[in-house]
Amino acid sequence: MDHETQETAIKSISVLDGRYQRHTSGLEKIFSEYGLIRHRIFVELEWLKFLLREVVRISIDKEQADRIDGILKGFDLKGALSVKSIEKQTNHDVKAAEYYIKEKLIDAGLEQIREWVHFACTSDDINNTAYALMVKSGRDLLLENLGRVKEKIESLGWKYKDVAMMARTHGQPATPTTVGKEFINFAWRLRHEINTLENLPVQAKMNGASGNYNAHHFVFPETDWIEVSARFLRSSLGLSPVLYTTQVNPNNYLSAILHCMVRTAAVITDLDRDMWGYISLGYFKQKLKESEVGSSTMPHKVNPIDFENSEGNAGLAISMMEHMAVKLMVSRYQRDLSDSTVLRNLGTVFGYMLIALKSTLKGLDRIEADKQVIKKDLETNPELLAEPLQSAMRACGESEPYEKLKTLTRGRKITREELICFVEGLESISEDMGKRLKNLEVAGYTGLAETLVERYFKDL
Repeated sequence: MDHETQETAIKSISVLDGRYQRHTSGLEKIFSEYGLIRHRIFVELEWLKFLLREVVRISIDKEQADRIDGILKGFDLKGALSVKSIEKQTNHDVKAAEYYIKEKLIDAGLEQIREWVHFACTSDDINNTAYALMVKSGRDLLLENLGRVKEKIESLGWKYKDVAMMARTHGQPATPTTVGKEFINFAWRLRHEINTLENLPVQAKMNGASGNYNAHHFVFPETDWIEVSARFLRSSLGLSPVLYTTQVNPNNYLSAILHCMVRTAAVITDLDRDMWGYISLGYFKQKLKESEVGSSTMPHKVNPIDFENSEGNAGLAISMMEHMAVKLMVSRYQRDLSDSTVLRNLGTVFGYMLIALKSTLKGLDRIEADKQVIKKDLETNPELLAEPLQSAMRACGESEPYEKLKTLTRGRKITREELICFVEGLESISEDMGKRLKNLEVAGYTGLAETLVERYFKDL
Protein backbone atom coordinates (compact mmCIF):
# COMPACT_ATOMS: atom_id res chain seq x y z
CA MET A 1 0.00 0.00 0.00
CA ASP A 2 1.60 3.33 -1.06
CA HIS A 3 1.68 6.40 1.17
CA GLU A 4 -1.28 8.13 -0.52
CA THR A 5 -3.42 5.00 -0.23
CA GLN A 6 -2.45 4.64 3.44
CA GLU A 7 -3.51 8.23 4.12
CA THR A 8 -6.85 7.64 2.42
CA ALA A 9 -7.41 4.39 4.29
CA ILE A 10 -6.59 5.82 7.71
CA LYS A 11 -9.11 8.63 7.20
CA SER A 12 -11.91 6.34 6.01
CA ILE A 13 -15.09 6.13 8.03
CA SER A 14 -15.77 2.56 6.99
CA VAL A 15 -13.34 -0.20 7.95
CA LEU A 16 -14.00 -1.75 4.54
CA ASP A 17 -12.12 1.09 2.86
CA GLY A 18 -9.76 1.59 5.78
CA ARG A 19 -8.36 -1.04 8.12
CA TYR A 20 -9.58 -4.02 6.07
CA GLN A 21 -9.03 -2.61 2.62
CA ARG A 22 -6.57 -5.43 1.82
CA HIS A 23 -9.34 -7.98 2.42
CA THR A 24 -11.95 -6.22 0.27
CA SER A 25 -9.74 -5.54 -2.73
CA GLY A 26 -11.65 -6.14 -5.95
CA LEU A 27 -15.05 -5.16 -4.56
CA GLU A 28 -14.50 -1.48 -5.30
CA LYS A 29 -14.58 -2.18 -9.05
CA ILE A 30 -17.95 -3.88 -8.63
CA PHE A 31 -19.91 -2.14 -5.87
CA SER A 32 -18.52 1.38 -5.67
CA GLU A 33 -20.37 4.38 -7.09
CA TYR A 34 -17.98 4.14 -10.03
CA GLY A 35 -18.83 0.46 -10.45
CA LEU A 36 -22.58 1.14 -10.37
CA ILE A 37 -22.31 3.92 -12.97
CA ARG A 38 -20.17 1.73 -15.22
CA HIS A 39 -22.67 -1.12 -15.01
CA ARG A 40 -25.50 1.28 -15.85
CA ILE A 41 -23.66 2.51 -18.92
CA PHE A 42 -22.96 -1.08 -19.98
CA VAL A 43 -26.66 -1.96 -19.77
CA GLU A 44 -27.74 1.19 -21.60
CA LEU A 45 -25.31 0.52 -24.45
CA GLU A 46 -26.24 -3.15 -24.73
CA TRP A 47 -29.93 -2.22 -24.82
CA LEU A 48 -29.22 0.40 -27.49
CA LYS A 49 -27.40 -2.07 -29.75
CA PHE A 50 -30.01 -4.78 -29.19
CA LEU A 51 -32.88 -2.37 -29.87
CA LEU A 52 -31.39 -1.07 -33.10
CA ARG A 53 -30.62 -4.57 -34.33
CA GLU A 54 -33.69 -6.53 -33.20
CA VAL A 55 -36.56 -4.02 -33.12
CA VAL A 56 -35.91 -0.70 -34.84
CA ARG A 57 -33.95 -2.39 -37.64
CA ILE A 58 -31.51 0.48 -38.01
CA SER A 59 -28.43 -0.94 -39.61
CA ILE A 60 -25.12 -0.15 -37.97
CA ASP A 61 -21.89 -1.47 -39.39
CA LYS A 62 -19.00 -2.93 -37.42
CA GLU A 63 -17.14 0.36 -37.31
CA GLN A 64 -20.17 2.13 -35.82
CA ALA A 65 -20.71 -0.71 -33.36
CA ASP A 66 -17.08 -0.39 -32.30
CA ARG A 67 -17.64 3.33 -31.67
CA ILE A 68 -20.61 2.50 -29.44
CA ASP A 69 -18.56 -0.08 -27.54
CA GLY A 70 -15.76 2.47 -27.29
CA ILE A 71 -17.90 4.55 -24.94
CA LEU A 72 -17.65 1.82 -22.30
CA LYS A 73 -14.05 0.92 -23.12
CA GLY A 74 -13.05 4.54 -22.65
CA PHE A 75 -15.04 4.97 -19.48
CA ASP A 76 -12.82 5.75 -16.50
CA LEU A 77 -12.90 7.74 -13.27
CA LYS A 78 -12.96 10.97 -15.27
CA GLY A 79 -16.04 9.70 -17.09
CA ALA A 80 -17.71 8.78 -13.82
CA LEU A 81 -17.06 12.27 -12.48
CA SER A 82 -18.62 13.69 -15.65
CA VAL A 83 -21.76 11.65 -14.96
CA LYS A 84 -21.81 12.92 -11.36
CA SER A 85 -21.48 16.48 -12.67
CA ILE A 86 -24.51 15.98 -14.92
CA GLU A 87 -26.40 14.50 -11.95
CA LYS A 88 -26.01 17.80 -10.11
CA GLN A 89 -28.28 19.35 -12.74
CA THR A 90 -30.68 16.44 -13.29
CA ASN A 91 -30.88 15.34 -9.64
CA HIS A 92 -31.38 11.88 -11.15
CA ASP A 93 -28.53 9.38 -11.37
CA VAL A 94 -29.82 7.19 -14.22
CA LYS A 95 -30.83 10.19 -16.34
CA ALA A 96 -27.33 11.55 -15.85
CA ALA A 97 -25.87 8.33 -17.29
CA GLU A 98 -28.26 8.58 -20.26
CA TYR A 99 -27.20 12.18 -20.99
CA TYR A 100 -23.54 11.21 -20.70
CA ILE A 101 -23.99 8.47 -23.30
CA LYS A 102 -25.82 10.84 -25.64
CA GLU A 103 -22.94 13.32 -25.41
CA LYS A 104 -20.46 10.56 -26.21
CA LEU A 105 -22.56 9.40 -29.19
CA ILE A 106 -22.46 12.93 -30.59
CA ASP A 107 -18.69 13.01 -30.08
CA ALA A 108 -18.48 9.67 -31.92
CA GLY A 109 -20.46 10.98 -34.90
CA LEU A 110 -23.54 8.89 -34.02
CA GLU A 111 -25.96 11.68 -33.21
CA GLN A 112 -28.65 10.06 -35.39
CA ILE A 113 -29.17 7.23 -32.92
CA ARG A 114 -28.88 9.12 -29.65
CA GLU A 115 -32.64 9.29 -28.94
CA TRP A 116 -32.82 5.51 -28.93
CA VAL A 117 -30.75 5.56 -25.75
CA HIS A 118 -32.97 4.56 -22.80
CA PHE A 119 -35.91 3.94 -25.14
CA ALA A 120 -39.05 2.78 -23.26
CA CYS A 121 -37.00 2.28 -20.11
CA THR A 122 -37.76 3.25 -16.57
CA SER A 123 -34.79 3.91 -14.32
CA ASP A 124 -35.16 0.56 -12.58
CA ASP A 125 -34.86 -1.28 -15.89
CA ILE A 126 -31.30 -0.01 -15.87
CA ASN A 127 -30.72 -0.16 -12.13
CA ASN A 128 -32.04 -3.66 -11.49
CA THR A 129 -30.02 -5.10 -14.36
CA ALA A 130 -26.91 -3.22 -13.24
CA TYR A 131 -27.28 -4.53 -9.69
CA ALA A 132 -27.95 -8.04 -10.96
CA LEU A 133 -24.67 -7.95 -12.89
CA MET A 134 -22.90 -6.60 -9.80
CA VAL A 135 -24.33 -9.39 -7.67
CA LYS A 136 -23.10 -11.97 -10.21
CA SER A 137 -19.58 -10.58 -10.03
CA GLY A 138 -19.69 -10.29 -6.24
CA ARG A 139 -20.93 -13.85 -5.97
CA ASP A 140 -18.04 -15.09 -8.12
CA LEU A 141 -15.54 -13.38 -5.81
CA LEU A 142 -17.32 -14.77 -2.75
CA LEU A 143 -17.41 -18.30 -4.18
CA GLU A 144 -13.69 -18.12 -4.94
CA ASN A 145 -12.91 -17.35 -1.29
CA LEU A 146 -15.46 -19.84 0.02
CA GLY A 147 -13.75 -22.47 -2.10
CA ARG A 148 -10.42 -21.71 -0.46
CA VAL A 149 -11.87 -22.03 3.03
CA LYS A 150 -13.63 -25.29 2.15
CA GLU A 151 -10.46 -26.76 0.66
CA LYS A 152 -8.48 -25.84 3.77
CA ILE A 153 -11.08 -27.47 6.00
CA GLU A 154 -11.02 -30.56 3.78
CA SER A 155 -7.23 -30.79 4.00
CA LEU A 156 -7.41 -30.65 7.80
CA GLY A 157 -10.18 -33.23 7.76
CA TRP A 158 -8.04 -35.65 5.80
CA LYS A 159 -4.89 -34.91 7.81
CA TYR A 160 -6.58 -35.65 11.14
CA LYS A 161 -9.15 -38.23 10.01
CA ASP A 162 -7.86 -40.91 12.42
CA VAL A 163 -7.03 -38.70 15.41
CA ALA A 164 -9.53 -39.68 18.11
CA MET A 165 -10.98 -36.79 20.10
CA MET A 166 -13.48 -36.44 22.91
CA ALA A 167 -16.71 -34.95 21.63
CA ARG A 168 -18.65 -32.55 23.82
CA THR A 169 -22.41 -32.21 23.91
CA HIS A 170 -23.79 -29.41 26.10
CA GLY A 171 -20.11 -28.72 26.76
CA GLN A 172 -19.79 -32.01 28.64
CA PRO A 173 -17.79 -35.14 27.75
CA ALA A 174 -19.75 -37.27 25.28
CA THR A 175 -18.75 -40.11 22.97
CA PRO A 176 -15.46 -39.98 21.03
CA THR A 177 -15.18 -38.70 17.48
CA THR A 178 -12.16 -37.83 15.35
CA VAL A 179 -10.67 -34.42 14.70
CA GLY A 180 -10.93 -35.04 10.98
CA LYS A 181 -14.61 -35.97 11.10
CA GLU A 182 -15.44 -32.74 12.93
CA PHE A 183 -13.71 -30.74 10.20
CA ILE A 184 -15.54 -32.65 7.49
CA ASN A 185 -18.88 -31.82 9.13
CA PHE A 186 -18.11 -28.16 8.36
CA ALA A 187 -16.74 -28.94 4.90
CA TRP A 188 -19.97 -30.73 3.98
CA ARG A 189 -22.11 -27.84 5.22
CA LEU A 190 -20.08 -25.28 3.27
CA ARG A 191 -20.10 -27.50 0.20
CA HIS A 192 -23.90 -27.65 0.38
CA GLU A 193 -24.27 -23.86 0.58
CA ILE A 194 -21.66 -23.30 -2.15
CA ASN A 195 -23.59 -25.58 -4.49
CA THR A 196 -26.80 -23.74 -3.64
CA LEU A 197 -25.23 -20.31 -4.13
CA GLU A 198 -23.68 -21.31 -7.46
CA ASN A 199 -27.00 -22.51 -8.86
CA LEU A 200 -29.33 -19.75 -7.73
CA PRO A 201 -30.53 -17.70 -10.74
CA VAL A 202 -29.78 -13.99 -10.98
CA GLN A 203 -32.94 -12.38 -12.30
CA ALA A 204 -33.68 -9.06 -13.94
CA LYS A 205 -36.58 -7.28 -15.58
CA MET A 206 -36.76 -5.01 -18.64
CA ASN A 207 -40.44 -4.16 -18.95
CA GLY A 208 -41.02 -0.46 -18.39
CA ALA A 209 -42.60 1.89 -15.89
CA SER A 210 -45.27 -0.48 -14.51
CA GLY A 211 -43.93 -3.79 -15.72
CA ASN A 212 -46.39 -4.06 -18.62
CA TYR A 213 -44.32 -2.93 -21.64
CA ASN A 214 -46.73 0.00 -22.06
CA ALA A 215 -44.49 2.30 -24.11
CA HIS A 216 -42.88 -0.60 -25.93
CA HIS A 217 -46.18 -2.02 -27.10
CA PHE A 218 -47.72 1.35 -28.00
CA VAL A 219 -44.88 2.33 -30.35
CA PHE A 220 -44.12 -1.14 -31.75
CA PRO A 221 -47.36 -3.19 -31.30
CA GLU A 222 -46.20 -5.83 -33.76
CA THR A 223 -43.18 -6.75 -31.61
CA ASP A 224 -43.42 -9.61 -29.12
CA TRP A 225 -41.92 -7.58 -26.31
CA ILE A 226 -42.16 -10.32 -23.71
CA GLU A 227 -39.99 -12.59 -25.84
CA VAL A 228 -37.71 -9.76 -26.99
CA SER A 229 -36.93 -8.44 -23.51
CA ALA A 230 -36.37 -11.97 -22.19
CA ARG A 231 -33.98 -12.64 -25.05
CA PHE A 232 -32.10 -9.41 -24.37
CA LEU A 233 -31.65 -10.30 -20.70
CA ARG A 234 -30.46 -13.80 -21.51
CA SER A 235 -28.28 -13.21 -24.56
CA SER A 236 -26.86 -9.74 -23.95
CA LEU A 237 -26.58 -9.72 -20.15
CA GLY A 238 -26.53 -13.40 -19.15
CA LEU A 239 -29.39 -12.90 -16.67
CA SER A 240 -32.60 -14.83 -16.05
CA PRO A 241 -35.70 -12.82 -16.99
CA VAL A 242 -38.46 -12.18 -14.49
CA LEU A 243 -41.73 -11.22 -16.21
CA TYR A 244 -44.10 -10.45 -13.39
CA THR A 245 -43.08 -7.20 -11.75
CA THR A 246 -44.20 -3.71 -10.83
CA GLN A 247 -41.86 -0.88 -11.75
CA VAL A 248 -39.19 -2.60 -9.70
CA ASN A 249 -37.67 -6.04 -9.64
CA PRO A 250 -39.41 -7.92 -6.78
CA ASN A 251 -35.94 -9.18 -5.78
CA ASN A 252 -36.96 -12.73 -4.91
CA TYR A 253 -33.69 -13.88 -6.46
CA LEU A 254 -31.65 -11.45 -4.38
CA SER A 255 -33.44 -12.48 -1.20
CA ALA A 256 -32.66 -16.13 -1.98
CA ILE A 257 -28.98 -15.31 -2.54
CA LEU A 258 -28.79 -13.25 0.65
CA HIS A 259 -30.49 -15.97 2.68
CA CYS A 260 -28.00 -18.50 1.31
CA MET A 261 -25.19 -16.14 2.32
CA VAL A 262 -26.75 -15.85 5.80
CA ARG A 263 -26.60 -19.63 6.17
CA THR A 264 -23.04 -19.65 4.88
CA ALA A 265 -22.03 -16.98 7.38
CA ALA A 266 -23.74 -19.02 10.12
CA VAL A 267 -21.62 -22.06 9.22
CA ILE A 268 -18.48 -19.92 9.34
CA THR A 269 -19.54 -18.51 12.72
CA ASP A 270 -20.13 -22.01 14.06
CA LEU A 271 -16.67 -23.06 12.89
CA ASP A 272 -15.06 -19.92 14.38
CA ARG A 273 -16.61 -20.57 17.78
CA ASP A 274 -15.65 -24.24 17.81
CA MET A 275 -12.08 -23.44 16.83
CA TRP A 276 -11.95 -20.77 19.55
CA GLY A 277 -13.11 -23.38 22.05
CA TYR A 278 -10.71 -26.09 20.91
CA ILE A 279 -7.80 -23.66 21.07
CA SER A 280 -8.91 -22.73 24.59
CA LEU A 281 -8.91 -26.44 25.54
CA GLY A 282 -5.42 -26.81 24.13
CA TYR A 283 -6.53 -29.18 21.37
CA PHE A 284 -4.90 -26.89 18.82
CA LYS A 285 -1.72 -24.89 19.01
CA GLN A 286 -1.31 -21.71 16.99
CA LYS A 287 1.86 -21.26 14.99
CA LEU A 288 3.90 -18.44 16.45
CA LYS A 289 5.09 -15.37 14.61
CA GLU A 290 8.06 -13.76 16.33
CA SER A 291 7.01 -10.14 15.80
CA GLU A 292 3.42 -10.56 17.01
CA VAL A 293 2.09 -9.53 20.43
CA GLY A 294 -0.83 -11.37 22.07
CA SER A 295 -1.49 -8.87 24.86
CA SER A 296 -0.31 -5.40 25.85
CA THR A 297 0.45 -6.68 29.37
CA MET A 298 0.59 -10.49 29.18
CA PRO A 299 3.50 -11.54 26.95
CA HIS A 300 2.68 -15.25 27.16
CA LYS A 301 -0.64 -15.00 25.28
CA VAL A 302 -1.36 -16.23 21.75
CA ASN A 303 -4.96 -15.24 21.17
CA PRO A 304 -7.32 -16.79 18.58
CA ILE A 305 -7.93 -13.33 17.14
CA ASP A 306 -8.47 -14.47 13.54
CA PHE A 307 -11.47 -16.59 14.50
CA GLU A 308 -12.78 -13.79 16.72
CA ASN A 309 -12.38 -11.28 13.90
CA SER A 310 -14.18 -13.59 11.52
CA GLU A 311 -17.05 -14.13 13.94
CA GLY A 312 -17.55 -10.39 14.41
CA ASN A 313 -17.58 -9.61 10.72
CA ALA A 314 -19.80 -12.57 9.86
CA GLY A 315 -22.25 -11.26 12.45
CA LEU A 316 -22.30 -7.83 10.83
CA ALA A 317 -22.90 -9.42 7.43
CA ILE A 318 -25.74 -11.57 8.79
CA SER A 319 -27.53 -8.63 10.41
CA MET A 320 -27.40 -6.61 7.18
CA MET A 321 -28.32 -9.52 4.93
CA GLU A 322 -31.32 -10.48 7.03
CA HIS A 323 -32.62 -6.92 6.77
CA MET A 324 -31.94 -6.65 3.05
CA ALA A 325 -33.45 -10.03 2.24
CA VAL A 326 -36.80 -8.84 3.58
CA LYS A 327 -36.62 -5.11 2.79
CA LEU A 328 -35.77 -5.56 -0.87
CA MET A 329 -38.87 -7.69 -1.43
CA VAL A 330 -41.17 -4.93 -0.15
CA SER A 331 -42.16 -1.85 -2.17
CA ARG A 332 -45.29 0.28 -1.73
CA TYR A 333 -47.75 -0.10 -4.61
CA GLN A 334 -45.82 -0.12 -7.90
CA ARG A 335 -42.71 1.33 -6.29
CA ASP A 336 -41.14 3.52 -3.65
CA LEU A 337 -37.55 4.64 -3.35
CA SER A 338 -36.64 3.05 -0.02
CA ASP A 339 -34.90 0.19 -1.84
CA SER A 340 -32.40 2.52 -3.51
CA THR A 341 -30.38 3.46 -0.45
CA VAL A 342 -30.44 -0.15 0.79
CA LEU A 343 -29.17 -1.54 -2.52
CA ARG A 344 -26.21 0.82 -2.36
CA ASN A 345 -25.01 -1.15 0.67
CA LEU A 346 -24.74 -4.49 -1.16
CA GLY A 347 -20.99 -4.02 -1.43
CA THR A 348 -20.78 -3.63 2.34
CA VAL A 349 -22.38 -7.04 2.83
CA PHE A 350 -19.93 -8.71 0.46
CA GLY A 351 -17.11 -6.81 2.16
CA TYR A 352 -17.91 -8.13 5.63
CA MET A 353 -18.31 -11.63 4.21
CA LEU A 354 -14.89 -11.49 2.57
CA ILE A 355 -13.24 -10.23 5.76
CA ALA A 356 -14.84 -13.09 7.69
CA LEU A 357 -13.74 -15.72 5.18
CA LYS A 358 -10.19 -14.45 4.89
CA SER A 359 -9.86 -14.21 8.67
CA THR A 360 -11.11 -17.78 9.11
CA LEU A 361 -8.68 -18.99 6.46
CA LYS A 362 -5.82 -17.19 8.18
CA GLY A 363 -6.78 -18.79 11.47
CA LEU A 364 -6.97 -22.27 9.96
CA ASP A 365 -3.57 -21.80 8.36
CA ARG A 366 -2.05 -21.17 11.78
CA ILE A 367 -3.37 -24.15 13.73
CA GLU A 368 -1.89 -27.54 14.44
CA ALA A 369 -3.52 -30.30 16.50
CA ASP A 370 -1.83 -31.07 19.82
CA LYS A 371 -2.31 -34.84 19.75
CA GLN A 372 -0.91 -35.34 23.24
CA VAL A 373 -3.46 -33.02 24.84
CA ILE A 374 -6.29 -34.60 22.86
CA LYS A 375 -5.14 -38.11 23.81
CA LYS A 376 -4.80 -37.23 27.49
CA ASP A 377 -8.35 -35.90 27.55
CA LEU A 378 -9.61 -39.22 26.24
CA GLU A 379 -7.57 -41.27 28.67
CA THR A 380 -8.81 -39.35 31.70
CA ASN A 381 -12.45 -39.87 30.77
CA PRO A 382 -13.05 -43.64 30.66
CA GLU A 383 -16.72 -43.02 31.51
CA LEU A 384 -17.14 -42.26 27.79
CA LEU A 385 -17.34 -46.04 27.39
CA ALA A 386 -20.63 -46.09 29.30
CA GLU A 387 -22.47 -45.85 25.99
CA PRO A 388 -21.06 -48.98 24.30
CA LEU A 389 -21.28 -50.85 27.59
CA GLN A 390 -24.98 -50.18 28.15
CA SER A 391 -25.70 -50.89 24.47
CA ALA A 392 -23.95 -54.27 24.81
CA MET A 393 -25.91 -54.96 27.99
CA ARG A 394 -29.16 -54.27 26.15
CA ALA A 395 -28.16 -56.62 23.33
CA CYS A 396 -27.27 -59.37 25.80
CA GLY A 397 -30.53 -59.10 27.72
CA GLU A 398 -29.27 -57.41 30.87
CA SER A 399 -32.08 -55.78 32.86
CA GLU A 400 -32.04 -51.99 33.32
CA PRO A 401 -28.62 -51.47 31.70
CA TYR A 402 -28.96 -47.71 31.35
CA GLU A 403 -30.05 -47.25 34.94
CA LYS A 404 -27.20 -49.40 36.29
CA LEU A 405 -24.59 -47.41 34.36
CA LYS A 406 -26.23 -44.14 35.30
CA THR A 407 -25.70 -45.08 38.97
CA LEU A 408 -22.07 -45.93 38.24
CA THR A 409 -21.07 -42.97 36.06
CA ARG A 410 -23.42 -39.98 36.17
CA GLY A 411 -21.71 -36.81 37.33
CA ARG A 412 -18.52 -38.50 38.51
CA LYS A 413 -15.15 -39.59 37.26
CA ILE A 414 -14.50 -43.31 37.25
CA THR A 415 -11.41 -45.34 36.54
CA ARG A 416 -10.87 -47.93 33.86
CA GLU A 417 -10.47 -50.52 36.61
CA GLU A 418 -13.96 -49.71 37.91
CA LEU A 419 -15.41 -50.26 34.45
CA ILE A 420 -13.63 -53.61 34.07
CA CYS A 421 -14.83 -54.68 37.49
CA PHE A 422 -18.38 -53.67 36.53
CA VAL A 423 -18.18 -55.76 33.33
CA GLU A 424 -16.90 -58.79 35.22
CA GLY A 425 -19.91 -58.61 37.51
CA LEU A 426 -22.43 -58.88 34.66
CA GLU A 427 -23.80 -62.40 34.31
CA SER A 428 -25.71 -61.75 31.06
CA ILE A 429 -22.66 -60.64 29.06
CA SER A 430 -21.17 -63.36 26.86
CA GLU A 431 -17.51 -64.26 27.23
CA ASP A 432 -16.67 -62.82 23.81
CA MET A 433 -18.56 -59.57 24.44
CA GLY A 434 -17.02 -59.28 27.89
CA LYS A 435 -13.53 -59.65 26.44
CA ARG A 436 -14.24 -57.00 23.78
CA LEU A 437 -15.57 -54.59 26.37
CA LYS A 438 -12.61 -55.03 28.72
CA ASN A 439 -10.17 -54.49 25.84
CA LEU A 440 -12.01 -51.45 24.46
CA GLU A 441 -10.03 -48.21 24.66
CA VAL A 442 -11.76 -44.82 24.58
CA ALA A 443 -9.60 -43.80 21.61
CA GLY A 444 -10.76 -46.90 19.75
CA TYR A 445 -14.43 -46.14 20.21
CA THR A 446 -14.90 -43.77 17.24
CA GLY A 447 -17.41 -45.78 15.26
CA LEU A 448 -17.30 -45.02 11.54
CA ALA A 449 -15.83 -41.54 11.90
CA GLU A 450 -12.79 -42.30 9.77
CA THR A 451 -14.92 -44.15 7.21
CA LEU A 452 -17.23 -41.13 6.94
CA VAL A 453 -14.26 -38.88 6.17
CA GLU A 454 -13.14 -41.25 3.43
CA ARG A 455 -16.73 -41.44 2.13
CA TYR A 456 -16.87 -37.63 1.89
CA PHE A 457 -13.86 -37.51 -0.40
CA LYS A 458 -15.09 -40.48 -2.41
CA ASP A 459 -18.33 -38.61 -3.08
CA LEU A 460 -16.62 -35.43 -4.32
